Amino acid sequence: MRICAIESSCDETAVAIINDGKIVLSNIVSSQINVHSKFGGVIPEVASRLHIENISVVIEEALQKANTTLKEIDAIAVTQGPGLVGSLHVGLLAAKTLAWSSGKPLIPIHHIAGHIYANAFVDEIEYPLLALVVSGGHTELVYLKTEWDFQILGSTQDDAVGEAYDKVARVLHLPYPGGPAIDKLAKLGHPHYTLPKVKTEEPLNFSFSGLKSAVLQLVQREAKLNQAINQEDLAYAFQEAVLGELLRKTKLALDTHEVKHLVLAGGVAANTRLRVLVNELKNEYPELKITIPPLWCCTDNAAMIGAAAEVAYRHGIKGNLQISANPGLEYK
Repeated sequence: MRICAIESSCDETAVAIINDGKIVLSNIVSSQINVHSKFGGVIPEVASRLHIENISVVIEEALQKANTTLKEIDAIAVTQGPGLVGSLHVGLLAAKTLAWSSGKPLIPIHHIAGHIYANAFVDEIEYPLLALVVSGGHTELVYLKTEWDFQILGSTQDDAVGEAYDKVARVLHLPYPGGPAIDKLAKLGHPHYTLPKVKTEEPLNFSFSGLKSAVLQLVQREAKLNQAINQEDLAYAFQEAVLGELLRKTKLALDTHEVKHLVLAGGVAANTRLRVLVNELKNEYPELKITIPPLWCCTDNAAMIGAAAEVAYRHGIKGNLQISANPGLEYK
């Protein structure tokens, strides 16, 4: 099955051609990061306008690189949500246009399902599966007892982990996106500052706003005392606190659910320290299969939408030309 997949949920205009859910014939991504970095974050109106400018060019480039035509495509897949409504709308309109003009089926995909199934490019997915989803907009523990059977065991009560990184980066006057900047600084840091333990109402939920506030209060307190902040040490303290919380909740889920395969998913999966910590879980859970996706699979791309679409299609997931962008889309 050959799928043309479109992803435009945030600030990347992406199109990929995927064979049988695992073979990448092309995976074109047009990033807007240089534009949004000037504003310290993604501006939704700017993002949607840039998607409009880029979408046709990216579709054409993806087809050319895959050495294929629309006639040879079996289905059109697209991110329906969650994401920025204006950005989603551009990708969905393009996908519906392609589906209508070619007579091909349309497969609407949940953005996070794409991140989870991106792991299929590097490993055979096995069930029951636990996915630690970490991105700018999501922090979740997603459990799949069987294929395409999503259950959210825990999610963030406030900020997503990537959002927390960005906010702390602004406090430290670091560039956007904050994740890579803090990750880099933390490698140079040492134990020095102490941040509070996170408390949540539900055992598998996450919370990061308290850590963000604690960093701000620490910076303000040191400023009143005319004490210079050691950015490397503060980045280290913040990152160890955040990632420690992610690992603690992941291990709790592993201890309370039958899990054969653990996967990492989402943009923050590119964090070097997180990748080390997840890999070290092999020592505690020697029978657990663990997949850490390559960096190109972590950030938003259309190949992951194509991988998820192949599975969705087998489970009867199809859309019609009346479907619309859904920024709050739930798993289905």
